Amino acid sequence: MLPNFSDVVVIGAGPSGSVVSALLKAQGHQVLVLEKSTFPRFSIGESLLPQSMQFLEQANMLEAVQTAGFQFKDGAAFVYGEQYGQFNFEDKFSPGWGTTYQVERGSFDKVLADSAEQQGVDIRYQYEVTEMEPGEKVKLTVKDPDGQAQKIETNFVLDASGFGRVLPRLLDLEAPSDFPVRQSVFTHIEDNITDPNFDRNKILITVHPEYRNVWFWLIPLSEKKSSFGVVAEESFFENYSGDLSEVLKDIKDSTVPLSSLLRDAEFLFPPRKITGYSCDVKSLYGEGYALLGNAGEFLDPVFSSGVTIAVKSASLAAGVLHRQLKGDQVSWQTEYAEPLKQGVDTFRCFVEAWYDCRLQDIIFAENPNPEIKRMICSVLAGYAWDSDNPYVSECKRRINVLASLCRKT
Repeated sequence: MLPNFSDVVVIGAGPSGSVVSALLKAQGHQVLVLEKSTFPRFSIGESLLPQSMQFLEQANMLEAVQTAGFQFKDGAAFVYGEQYGQFNFEDKFSPGWGTTYQVERGSFDKVLADSAEQQGVDIRYQYEVTEMEPGEKVKLTVKDPDGQAQKIETNFVLDASGFGRVLPRLLDLEAPSDFPVRQSVFTHIEDNITDPNFDRNKILITVHPEYRNVWFWLIPLSEKKSSFGVVAEESFFENYSGDLSEVLKDIKDSTVPLSSLLRDAEFLFPPRKITGYSCDVKSLYGEGYALLGNAGEFLDPVFSSGVTIAVKSASLAAGVLHRQLKGDQVSWQTEYAEPLKQGVDTFRCFVEAWYDCRLQDIIFAENPNPEIKRMICSVLAGYAWDSDNPYVSECKRRINVLASLCRKT
Protein backbone atom coordinates (compact mmCIF):
# COMPACT_ATOMS: atom_id res chain seq x y z
CA MET A 1 0.00 0.00 0.00
CA LEU A 2 1.29 3.45 -0.94
CA PRO A 3 1.42 6.31 1.56
CA ASN A 4 -1.27 8.96 1.11
CA PHE A 5 1.34 11.70 0.72
CA SER A 6 5.00 12.18 -0.15
CA ASP A 7 7.01 15.40 -0.48
CA VAL A 8 8.19 14.34 -3.92
CA VAL A 9 7.11 11.55 -6.26
CA VAL A 10 9.58 10.40 -8.90
CA ILE A 11 8.26 8.40 -11.85
CA GLY A 12 10.88 5.85 -12.89
CA ALA A 13 13.92 4.32 -11.18
CA GLY A 14 16.36 4.60 -14.07
CA PRO A 15 19.54 6.72 -13.82
CA SER A 16 17.82 10.11 -13.58
CA GLY A 17 15.21 8.83 -11.12
CA SER A 18 17.73 7.13 -8.88
CA VAL A 19 20.13 10.08 -8.87
CA VAL A 20 17.51 12.78 -8.25
CA SER A 21 15.83 10.78 -5.50
CA ALA A 22 19.13 10.17 -3.70
CA LEU A 23 20.07 13.87 -3.95
CA LEU A 24 16.70 15.00 -2.58
CA LYS A 25 16.74 12.40 0.19
CA ALA A 26 20.19 13.59 1.26
CA GLN A 27 18.72 17.09 1.61
CA GLY A 28 16.04 15.84 3.99
CA HIS A 29 13.04 15.38 1.68
CA GLN A 30 10.63 12.46 1.68
CA VAL A 31 10.89 10.85 -1.76
CA LEU A 32 8.79 8.08 -3.26
CA VAL A 33 9.90 6.46 -6.53
CA LEU A 34 7.29 4.63 -8.60
CA GLU A 35 8.74 2.23 -11.17
CA LYS A 36 6.54 0.36 -13.64
CA SER A 37 9.01 -2.50 -14.21
CA THR A 38 10.96 -4.85 -12.00
CA PHE A 39 14.76 -4.60 -11.91
CA PRO A 40 16.98 -5.70 -13.51
CA ARG A 41 15.38 -5.04 -16.88
CA PHE A 42 16.90 -4.61 -20.32
CA SER A 43 17.59 -1.12 -21.60
CA ILE A 44 19.71 0.30 -24.39
CA GLY A 45 22.24 3.14 -23.96
CA GLU A 46 25.19 1.19 -22.61
CA SER A 47 28.19 3.45 -23.21
CA LEU A 48 28.55 6.10 -20.52
CA LEU A 49 30.44 9.40 -20.81
CA PRO A 50 32.99 10.59 -18.23
CA GLN A 51 30.96 13.72 -17.37
CA SER A 52 28.25 11.46 -15.88
CA MET A 53 30.68 10.28 -13.19
CA GLN A 54 30.54 13.70 -11.55
CA PHE A 55 26.82 13.34 -10.94
CA LEU A 56 27.09 9.73 -9.72
CA GLU A 57 29.71 10.95 -7.26
CA GLN A 58 27.42 13.80 -6.19
CA ALA A 59 24.64 11.26 -5.51
CA ASN A 60 26.97 9.08 -3.39
CA MET A 61 26.77 6.24 -5.95
CA LEU A 62 30.33 6.25 -7.22
CA GLU A 63 31.70 3.46 -5.03
CA ALA A 64 28.77 1.19 -5.91
CA VAL A 65 29.44 1.69 -9.63
CA GLN A 66 33.22 1.33 -9.33
CA THR A 67 32.95 -1.99 -7.48
CA ALA A 68 30.29 -3.52 -9.75
CA GLY A 69 32.79 -4.91 -12.28
CA PHE A 70 31.71 -2.94 -15.35
CA GLN A 71 33.91 -2.64 -18.46
CA PHE A 72 36.35 0.27 -18.18
CA LYS A 73 36.05 2.99 -20.85
CA ASP A 74 38.59 5.68 -21.70
CA GLY A 75 37.55 6.92 -25.12
CA ALA A 76 35.93 6.47 -28.52
CA ALA A 77 37.20 5.19 -31.86
CA PHE A 78 35.77 5.88 -35.31
CA VAL A 79 36.28 3.93 -38.55
CA TYR A 80 35.30 4.73 -42.14
CA GLY A 81 36.86 2.31 -44.62
CA GLU A 82 40.60 2.66 -44.10
CA GLN A 83 40.23 5.94 -42.20
CA TYR A 84 40.53 5.87 -38.44
CA GLY A 85 40.18 8.41 -35.67
CA GLN A 86 40.21 8.01 -31.91
CA PHE A 87 39.81 10.14 -28.81
CA ASN A 88 41.34 9.51 -25.41
CA PHE A 89 38.92 11.13 -22.98
CA GLU A 90 41.71 11.86 -20.51
CA ASP A 91 43.34 14.11 -23.12
CA LYS A 92 40.60 16.73 -23.21
CA PHE A 93 40.15 20.49 -22.81
CA SER A 94 37.68 20.50 -19.91
CA PRO A 95 38.66 19.58 -16.34
CA GLY A 96 36.95 16.61 -14.71
CA TRP A 97 36.59 12.87 -15.12
CA GLY A 98 38.33 11.34 -18.13
CA THR A 99 37.24 7.71 -17.75
CA THR A 100 34.00 5.89 -17.18
CA TYR A 101 32.36 2.52 -17.94
CA GLN A 102 30.50 0.57 -20.59
CA VAL A 103 27.61 -1.17 -18.89
CA GLU A 104 24.79 -3.59 -19.30
CA ARG A 105 22.01 -1.25 -18.39
CA GLY A 106 19.94 -3.85 -16.56
CA SER A 107 22.77 -4.32 -14.06
CA PHE A 108 23.84 -0.67 -14.03
CA ASP A 109 20.36 0.73 -13.41
CA LYS A 110 19.84 -1.79 -10.60
CA VAL A 111 23.13 -0.75 -8.96
CA LEU A 112 21.95 2.88 -8.93
CA ALA A 113 18.45 2.02 -7.71
CA ASP A 114 19.82 -0.24 -4.97
CA SER A 115 22.18 2.53 -3.90
CA ALA A 116 19.29 4.99 -3.70
CA GLU A 117 17.35 2.53 -1.53
CA GLN A 118 20.37 2.06 0.72
CA GLN A 119 20.38 5.82 1.18
CA GLY A 120 16.78 5.70 2.40
CA VAL A 121 14.79 6.28 -0.80
CA ASP A 122 11.44 4.44 -0.95
CA ILE A 123 11.25 2.68 -4.34
CA ARG A 124 8.10 0.76 -5.29
CA TYR A 125 8.34 -1.56 -8.27
CA GLN A 126 5.45 -2.52 -10.56
CA TYR A 127 3.57 0.69 -9.79
CA GLU A 128 2.30 2.62 -12.82
CA VAL A 129 1.17 6.26 -12.79
CA THR A 130 -2.00 6.47 -14.88
CA GLU A 131 -3.39 9.95 -14.09
CA MET A 132 -2.11 13.29 -12.84
CA GLU A 133 -4.12 16.27 -11.63
CA PRO A 134 -2.00 19.42 -11.17
CA GLY A 135 -2.81 21.79 -8.34
CA GLU A 136 -1.49 23.16 -5.05
CA LYS A 137 -1.09 19.49 -4.15
CA VAL A 138 -0.56 17.24 -7.16
CA LYS A 139 -2.90 14.25 -7.21
CA LEU A 140 -1.77 11.02 -8.83
CA THR A 141 -3.65 7.85 -9.68
CA VAL A 142 -1.39 4.83 -9.50
CA LYS A 143 -2.01 1.23 -10.56
CA ASP A 144 -0.48 -1.22 -8.09
CA PRO A 145 1.00 -4.67 -8.90
CA ASP A 146 -2.47 -6.22 -8.56
CA GLY A 147 -3.96 -3.76 -11.02
CA GLN A 148 -5.84 -1.81 -8.36
CA ALA A 149 -5.96 2.00 -8.51
CA GLN A 150 -4.57 3.98 -5.59
CA LYS A 151 -4.46 7.74 -4.97
CA ILE A 152 -1.53 9.72 -3.67
CA GLU A 153 -0.83 13.44 -3.18
CA THR A 154 2.52 15.17 -3.44
CA ASN A 155 4.09 18.60 -3.55
CA PHE A 156 5.92 17.86 -6.79
CA VAL A 157 6.34 15.18 -9.48
CA LEU A 158 9.58 14.48 -11.34
CA ASP A 159 9.10 12.40 -14.48
CA ALA A 160 12.16 10.19 -14.92
CA SER A 161 10.33 7.57 -16.97
CA GLY A 162 12.68 7.73 -19.97
CA PHE A 163 11.16 6.46 -23.21
CA GLY A 164 7.99 5.67 -21.23
CA ARG A 165 7.42 9.47 -21.23
CA VAL A 166 4.57 9.23 -18.72
CA LEU A 167 3.75 12.91 -18.16
CA PRO A 168 4.26 13.97 -21.80
CA ARG A 169 1.55 11.44 -22.68
CA LEU A 170 -0.80 12.22 -19.79
CA LEU A 171 -0.48 16.02 -20.10
CA ASP A 172 -0.28 16.28 -23.90
CA LEU A 173 3.26 17.64 -23.84
CA GLU A 174 4.59 15.66 -26.81
CA ALA A 175 6.21 17.67 -29.60
CA PRO A 176 7.71 16.39 -32.86
CA SER A 177 11.48 16.10 -33.12
CA ASP A 178 13.19 17.95 -35.94
CA PHE A 179 15.42 14.93 -36.62
CA PRO A 180 14.56 12.43 -39.40
CA VAL A 181 12.91 9.22 -38.25
CA ARG A 182 15.73 6.76 -37.67
CA GLN A 183 15.71 3.13 -36.66
CA SER A 184 18.20 1.07 -34.72
CA VAL A 185 18.57 -2.71 -34.92
CA PHE A 186 20.68 -4.21 -32.16
CA THR A 187 21.62 -7.22 -30.07
CA HIS A 188 24.30 -8.47 -27.71
CA ILE A 189 26.99 -10.68 -29.18
CA GLU A 190 29.73 -13.03 -28.14
CA ASP A 191 32.14 -11.08 -30.30
CA ASN A 192 35.04 -13.58 -30.46
CA ILE A 193 37.36 -10.79 -31.58
CA THR A 194 40.95 -11.97 -32.07
CA ASP A 195 42.42 -8.78 -33.56
CA PRO A 196 45.18 -7.73 -31.09
CA ASN A 197 44.73 -4.08 -32.12
CA PHE A 198 41.10 -3.92 -30.99
CA ASP A 199 40.77 -1.70 -27.92
CA ARG A 200 38.04 -2.96 -25.58
CA ASN A 201 38.29 0.22 -23.51
CA LYS A 202 36.66 2.29 -26.26
CA ILE A 203 33.33 2.31 -28.02
CA LEU A 204 33.84 1.69 -31.75
CA ILE A 205 31.70 3.69 -34.20
CA THR A 206 31.89 2.37 -37.79
CA VAL A 207 30.53 4.28 -40.77
CA HIS A 208 28.84 2.35 -43.58
CA PRO A 209 31.09 2.27 -46.70
CA GLU A 210 28.41 3.67 -49.07
CA TYR A 211 25.99 5.58 -46.84
CA ARG A 212 27.78 7.91 -44.44
CA ASN A 213 24.59 8.59 -42.49
CA VAL A 214 24.45 4.89 -41.53
CA TRP A 215 26.62 3.78 -38.64
CA PHE A 216 27.28 0.87 -36.29
CA TRP A 217 28.08 0.79 -32.60
CA LEU A 218 30.25 -1.86 -30.99
CA ILE A 219 30.40 -1.52 -27.21
CA PRO A 220 32.53 -4.08 -25.34
CA LEU A 221 30.71 -5.06 -22.14
CA SER A 222 33.11 -7.71 -20.84
CA GLU A 223 35.99 -9.86 -22.05
CA LYS A 224 34.07 -11.39 -24.98
CA LYS A 225 30.63 -9.83 -24.84
CA SER A 226 29.60 -6.67 -26.70
CA SER A 227 26.55 -4.64 -27.60
CA PHE A 228 26.22 -4.32 -31.37
CA GLY A 229 23.78 -2.35 -33.48
CA VAL A 230 23.19 -0.28 -36.60
CA VAL A 231 21.39 3.06 -36.94
CA ALA A 232 19.87 4.35 -40.20
CA GLU A 233 16.82 6.10 -41.57
CA GLU A 234 13.85 3.76 -42.02
CA SER A 235 14.14 3.77 -45.80
CA PHE A 236 17.63 2.23 -45.62
CA PHE A 237 16.28 -0.99 -44.14
CA GLU A 238 13.93 -1.44 -47.10
CA ASN A 239 16.99 -2.63 -49.04
CA TYR A 240 17.13 -5.75 -46.87
CA SER A 241 14.72 -8.64 -46.45
CA GLY A 242 14.36 -11.41 -43.91
CA ASP A 243 14.11 -11.32 -40.15
CA LEU A 244 16.13 -8.86 -38.07
CA SER A 245 18.95 -11.38 -37.57
CA GLU A 246 19.46 -11.66 -41.31
CA VAL A 247 19.14 -7.91 -41.78
CA LEU A 248 21.77 -7.08 -39.15
CA LYS A 249 24.12 -9.80 -40.42
CA ASP A 250 23.77 -8.68 -44.05
CA ILE A 251 24.47 -5.04 -43.22
CA LYS A 252 27.44 -6.01 -41.03
CA ASP A 253 28.91 -8.27 -43.71
CA SER A 254 28.78 -5.43 -46.25
CA THR A 255 30.89 -3.17 -44.04
CA VAL A 256 34.67 -3.45 -44.04
CA PRO A 257 36.56 -3.68 -41.68
CA LEU A 258 33.64 -4.56 -39.37
CA SER A 259 32.90 -7.75 -41.31
CA SER A 260 36.42 -9.01 -40.61
CA LEU A 261 36.49 -7.91 -36.98
CA LEU A 262 33.19 -9.70 -36.23
CA ARG A 263 33.52 -12.65 -38.58
CA ASP A 264 33.12 -15.15 -35.71
CA ALA A 265 30.53 -13.20 -33.73
CA GLU A 266 27.42 -14.96 -32.42
CA PHE A 267 24.15 -13.24 -31.55
CA LEU A 268 23.18 -13.80 -27.91
CA PHE A 269 19.50 -12.93 -28.47
CA PRO A 270 17.38 -12.18 -31.55
CA PRO A 271 17.98 -8.57 -32.63
CA ARG A 272 15.46 -5.96 -31.60
CA LYS A 273 14.59 -2.62 -33.12
CA ILE A 274 13.61 0.86 -31.98
CA THR A 275 12.06 3.25 -34.48
CA GLY A 276 11.58 6.98 -34.15
CA TYR A 277 13.33 7.36 -30.79
CA SER A 278 14.15 11.08 -31.24
CA CYS A 279 11.56 13.09 -29.32
CA ASP A 280 10.83 16.49 -27.84
CA VAL A 281 8.28 18.22 -25.58
CA LYS A 282 6.48 21.57 -25.45
CA SER A 283 7.94 22.34 -22.03
CA LEU A 284 10.30 20.69 -19.55
CA TYR A 285 8.28 21.86 -16.54
CA GLY A 286 4.84 23.03 -15.45
CA GLU A 287 2.61 23.39 -12.42
CA GLY A 288 3.84 20.82 -9.94
CA TYR A 289 6.12 18.86 -12.27
CA ALA A 290 9.35 18.72 -14.25
CA LEU A 291 10.68 16.28 -16.86
CA LEU A 292 14.09 14.66 -16.56
CA GLY A 293 16.33 13.01 -19.15
CA ASN A 294 14.68 11.14 -22.00
CA ALA A 295 11.22 11.92 -20.63
CA GLY A 296 11.89 15.42 -21.94
CA GLU A 297 14.07 15.13 -25.03
CA PHE A 298 16.16 12.48 -26.75
CA LEU A 299 18.40 13.35 -29.68
CA ASP A 300 20.26 10.36 -31.10
CA PRO A 301 22.45 7.55 -29.75
CA VAL A 302 25.55 8.34 -31.83
CA PHE A 303 27.49 10.14 -29.06
CA SER A 304 26.02 8.20 -26.11
CA SER A 305 24.67 11.38 -24.55
CA GLY A 306 21.46 9.91 -23.08
CA VAL A 307 22.62 8.92 -19.58
CA THR A 308 24.76 12.05 -19.23
CA ILE A 309 21.82 14.32 -20.06
CA ALA A 310 19.65 12.26 -17.70
CA VAL A 311 21.92 12.59 -14.66
CA LYS A 312 22.75 16.23 -15.44
CA SER A 313 19.01 16.97 -15.48
CA ALA A 314 18.66 15.12 -12.16
CA SER A 315 21.37 17.24 -10.57
CA LEU A 316 19.88 20.51 -11.83
CA ALA A 317 16.32 19.56 -10.86
CA ALA A 318 17.30 18.42 -7.37
CA GLY A 319 18.91 21.77 -6.66
CA VAL A 320 15.94 23.82 -7.88
CA LEU A 321 13.34 21.64 -6.18
CA HIS A 322 15.21 21.62 -2.87
CA ARG A 323 15.10 25.41 -2.78
CA GLN A 324 11.44 25.45 -3.81
CA LEU A 325 10.44 23.01 -1.09
CA LYS A 326 12.26 25.20 1.46
CA GLY A 327 10.02 28.08 0.42
CA ASP A 328 12.47 29.99 -1.79
CA GLN A 329 11.40 31.66 -5.00
CA VAL A 330 12.78 29.68 -7.96
CA SER A 331 12.61 29.87 -11.73
CA TRP A 332 12.39 26.50 -13.45
CA GLN A 333 12.97 28.28 -16.75
CA THR A 334 16.23 30.04 -15.92
CA GLU A 335 17.56 27.59 -13.32
CA TYR A 336 16.61 24.32 -15.00
CA ALA A 337 15.26 24.40 -18.57
CA GLU A 338 17.71 26.91 -20.01
CA PRO A 339 20.89 25.49 -18.41
CA LEU A 340 19.91 21.96 -19.42
CA LYS A 341 19.11 23.08 -22.96
CA GLN A 342 22.56 24.65 -23.33
CA GLY A 343 24.23 21.25 -23.18
CA VAL A 344 21.52 19.49 -25.15
CA ASP A 345 21.97 22.05 -27.93
CA THR A 346 25.71 21.37 -27.97
CA PHE A 347 25.04 17.67 -28.45
CA ARG A 348 22.46 18.57 -31.09
CA CYS A 349 25.08 20.59 -32.96
CA PHE A 350 27.46 17.62 -32.95
CA VAL A 351 24.74 15.14 -33.98
CA GLU A 352 23.66 17.31 -36.92
CA ALA A 353 27.29 17.72 -37.97
CA TRP A 354 27.80 13.96 -37.77
CA TYR A 355 24.94 13.13 -40.12
CA ASP A 356 25.78 15.79 -42.71
CA CYS A 357 29.42 14.60 -42.51
CA ARG A 358 31.03 17.84 -41.32
CA LEU A 359 32.05 16.20 -38.05
CA GLN A 360 33.11 13.02 -39.82
CA ASP A 361 35.47 15.05 -42.01
CA ILE A 362 36.93 16.57 -38.82
CA ILE A 363 37.27 13.24 -37.01
CA PHE A 364 38.99 11.53 -39.95
CA ALA A 365 41.27 14.46 -40.86
CA GLU A 366 44.99 13.75 -40.95
CA ASN A 367 47.31 15.52 -38.53
CA PRO A 368 44.64 17.29 -36.44
CA ASN A 369 45.56 20.29 -34.31
CA PRO A 370 46.10 18.81 -30.81
CA GLU A 371 44.41 21.66 -28.93
CA ILE A 372 41.35 21.66 -31.19
CA LYS A 373 41.14 17.89 -30.87
CA ARG A 374 41.11 18.24 -27.08
CA MET A 375 38.21 20.69 -27.34
CA ILE A 376 36.18 18.31 -29.50
CA CYS A 377 37.17 15.43 -27.22
CA SER A 378 35.66 17.29 -24.26
CA VAL A 379 32.23 17.37 -25.91
CA LEU A 380 32.50 13.71 -26.88
CA ALA A 381 33.34 13.00 -23.21
CA GLY A 382 30.11 14.70 -22.18
CA TYR A 383 31.34 18.18 -21.18
CA ALA A 384 28.70 19.87 -23.32
CA TRP A 385 28.02 22.52 -20.65
CA ASP A 386 31.59 23.86 -20.49
CA SER A 387 31.14 27.35 -21.97
CA ASP A 388 34.91 27.95 -21.76
CA ASN A 389 35.22 25.50 -24.65
CA PRO A 390 34.82 27.33 -28.00
CA TYR A 391 33.23 24.18 -29.46
CA VAL A 392 30.48 24.61 -26.86
CA SER A 393 30.05 28.39 -26.85
CA GLU A 394 30.35 28.71 -30.63
CA CYS A 395 29.61 25.17 -31.69
CA LYS A 396 28.02 25.66 -35.10
CA ARG A 397 30.41 28.34 -36.35
CA ARG A 398 33.51 26.52 -35.12
CA ILE A 399 32.49 23.20 -36.67
CA ASN A 400 31.60 24.88 -39.97
CA VAL A 401 34.98 26.59 -40.20
CA LEU A 402 36.96 23.52 -39.11
CA ALA A 403 35.11 21.17 -41.46
CA SER A 404 35.77 23.55 -44.35
CA LEU A 405 39.48 23.62 -43.53
CA CYS A 406 39.63 19.82 -43.20
CA ARG A 407 38.00 19.35 -46.59
CA LYS A 408 40.63 21.54 -48.24
CA THR A 409 43.57 19.53 -46.92
